[in-house]
Amino acid sequence: MTRSASPGSAVPAPSPGSAPSPGLPSSPSGVVAAAVAPAAVAASAAATRVTDLLVIGNGMVGHHLVGEVLKCRRDAGYRITVIGEERRPAYDRVHLSSLFDGVLAEGLHLAGGFDAEPGIEYLLGDAVVELDTAARRAVTTSGVTVSYTDCVLATGSYPFVPPLPGADSPGVFVYRTIDDLEAIRDWASGRRRGLVVGGGLLGLEAANALRLLGLDVTVVEFAPRLMAVQLDHGGGRALRRHIERLGITVVTGAAARSITVGPDGAAAAVAFAEGEPIGADLVVIAAGIRPRDDLARRAGLAIGERGGVVVDDRCGTSAPGVYAVGEVACHGGRVYGLVAPGMEMAEVATAAILGGTARFTGADLSTRLKLLGVDVASVGDPHADGDEVVVADPATDTWLRVVTDDERRVLGASLVGDVRAFGALVGRYRSGKPSPDLLDVLRPAAGAATGEPADGDMVCTCHNVTCATVRAAVAEGFEDVAGIKACTKAGTGCGSCVPIVKQLIDARLTAAGRAVNHSLCAHFPISRPELYEAVRAAGLRNFAAITTRFGTGHGCEICRPTVASILASLGSGYILDGDQAALQDSNDHFLANLQRDGTYSVVPRVPGGEITPVQLIAIGEVARDFDLYTKVTGGQRIDLFGARVEQLPPIWARLIAAGLESGHAYGKALRTVKSCVGTAWCRYGVQDAVAMAIRLETRYRGLRAPHKIKLAVSGCARECAEAQSKDVGVIATERGWNLYVGGNGGMRPAHAVLLAEDLDDDTLISMIDRYLMWYVRSAERLERTATWQRKLPGGIDFVRRVVVDDELGLAAEFESDMERHVATYECEWTATLADPERVARFASFINTDTPDPTIAHVSVRGQRMPSPAGAGR
Repeated sequence: MTRSASPGSAVPAPSPGSAPSPGLPSSPSGVVAAAVAPAAVAASAAATRVTDLLVIGNGMVGHHLVGEVLKCRRDAGYRITVIGEERRPAYDRVHLSSLFDGVLAEGLHLAGGFDAEPGIEYLLGDAVVELDTAARRAVTTSGVTVSYTDCVLATGSYPFVPPLPGADSPGVFVYRTIDDLEAIRDWASGRRRGLVVGGGLLGLEAANALRLLGLDVTVVEFAPRLMAVQLDHGGGRALRRHIERLGITVVTGAAARSITVGPDGAAAAVAFAEGEPIGADLVVIAAGIRPRDDLARRAGLAIGERGGVVVDDRCGTSAPGVYAVGEVACHGGRVYGLVAPGMEMAEVATAAILGGTARFTGADLSTRLKLLGVDVASVGDPHADGDEVVVADPATDTWLRVVTDDERRVLGASLVGDVRAFGALVGRYRSGKPSPDLLDVLRPAAGAATGEPADGDMVCTCHNVTCATVRAAVAEGFEDVAGIKACTKAGTGCGSCVPIVKQLIDARLTAAGRAVNHSLCAHFPISRPELYEAVRAAGLRNFAAITTRFGTGHGCEICRPTVASILASLGSGYILDGDQAALQDSNDHFLANLQRDGTYSVVPRVPGGEITPVQLIAIGEVARDFDLYTKVTGGQRIDLFGARVEQLPPIWARLIAAGLESGHAYGKALRTVKSCVGTAWCRYGVQDAVAMAIRLETRYRGLRAPHKIKLAVSGCARECAEAQSKDVGVIATERGWNLYVGGNGGMRPAHAVLLAEDLDDDTLISMIDRYLMWYVRSAERLERTATWQRKLPGGIDFVRRVVVDDELGLAAEFESDMERHVATYECEWTATLADPERVARFASFINTDTPDPTIAHVSVRGQRMPSPAGAGR
């Protein structure tokens, strides 16, 4: 069962700027060391628990330990008590920043809650303030006394706040808990400038959060580079360029001296030892973490020289029956600040408590991260001395550097922008074997897949799971991701390895001659490509007929939008006619992107980024008259935010009258064709990039696909349009066009690969026609071109044989399908406005014309923004 302390009973560690509670002394770290009030002591006699295992701390590591204990010891007589200061169930701190990207706090709760398990009790919103290791007894803030047989300290760490004058001012925050992030979000409303002190992992996470909140962000780092612990100088430079392209200002080699407050007493600027102060309305201090060992110190446990509870190889402390795991533990003089070592400690402590023999002998600090959309990885000691193998691409800011000893054994590595070699490098680092083929590992030939990973390659660094372990689990009968998670724990940490796990499962089943389950969902036993071909061949054009012929039931949130997309790809007319309207997701349903406050965005198409003054004026007037937030997107379009459903038709009527049309930002379709200015204005241009971009966007506009598609055209090799990060990229040469395919940004960035060189205009078009139509017909649901292309047998070589050489004899069919698309294209908003019955569906309420009263907004930087109250709609 779960018991929450009564309101006010918990005494959480204060954020900078909050005053300690009256009568409670502050520890040197700034964390309140709560004392037991007399009333609580008196109450403790009446509130006594007896337990076999007391777990102090309910974070990721403590949660994992409880799961390990329950897995090994499920007899009804074994009792576990978990005490956590936060009132929330255990949650994923690794992905905290996703709260600013649409994820609700509940979505971070860790799977496998144990509330219903017999013999386990949670005391949430409470804290242990007294630990008597001789009597094996703990007392909490609320006066509960717990007598235990074994105790595990999993109290984690706290944010280190340097002794900066003004750090206790309103507007200064740390970045550690959900409560911290919610406080940051509330304060950010109506403010313009954010500054992060600290350029490590947490600092960059905080910078991304402030950016998502709409602030102008500056990151200040004392070291000469970002992520100084994990990256070398080259990796730090590459990461900095990636981040600065997002509009974030980076200042390195700067020591913060104080935080200046304004007339209202809140943070207004940060001053430095050298240079001018930097203005800031919101400051996040992310200067590192320290072990939360204050309870252990008061209990008399041995503490490391630099903090942390000293533990042995069994995670035992200096007191019998007391163990420490995670960021509070100091093993071999080192405190580990990563999830993976903490998980391993939890398993070792579990073994020690239950009579096992496991040992913790130290941990590899290799880690793979995603920072502001950039893949970053560190293997071993990236600062080791030795020989170097470096692969760097300044055009894409990719930096891959491996350090080896004289026998070519991997000592460490820094990877920025492309971390596909991470698993292989971790495996080689841990094996200690010579690696003479490092250049091939870092730079696979011509963009082909890196090949079948070796058994020793690491899949999941959170739980130290290798490819061999996953393959063995598949051989034992665990043939889906859920089974592999349960068997090996791969994918249950940060989750970044789940796609690799799925690939290993499929490859193993295929090699064994077993069928791989590619069913679209429970209603269709076939894959999305198979369903596409079946619908195309049968000529069916409504969902009921399709399910009757090829599936069962009434559909779900997976198959219904998928069928809608297939029908749109096959040119089945206006997507909101007939039963197609009921198949669409929330965006396609109103031909607009649903925003988090319940309003919609409007994105006119701007082919090639070329727009007339008349069209610009029309967009401005619409934004002014309908009070819409206006932003130029990264895809050189103008996005208008804040439109209510009933406002969409009159907005589009004015935009279409100005010669604009739907930009399909709401659909899994072509989004944009980005371009530089080409030969029209640039003195370096060798081809007319704008004209080609307009031609491509006009040709492929409205093309529905398994996922969104982005193209780009650069007028010379300087690559200002960043074409190599797009699904289809075109780069001009003096002899024609080079065609790149299979790149994308987003959560898993990938570089496009060269498909063909020096093409004339018409040949280029035919190659793109073939590639895109092949992708539309054969990719899985929500599969980007990069993933689809990588999974094809033979990779880019196979793509080249099909698209360029027409090995399968499908080129004419692909081109014909694309010609049909071009001939039947119609702007969906033009079609909507031409029919009063279609316009009638755009209403907030069916029984009144009154606007939705729950939508509210505030003014930020002179424009309308969602109000904090409306942000969670």
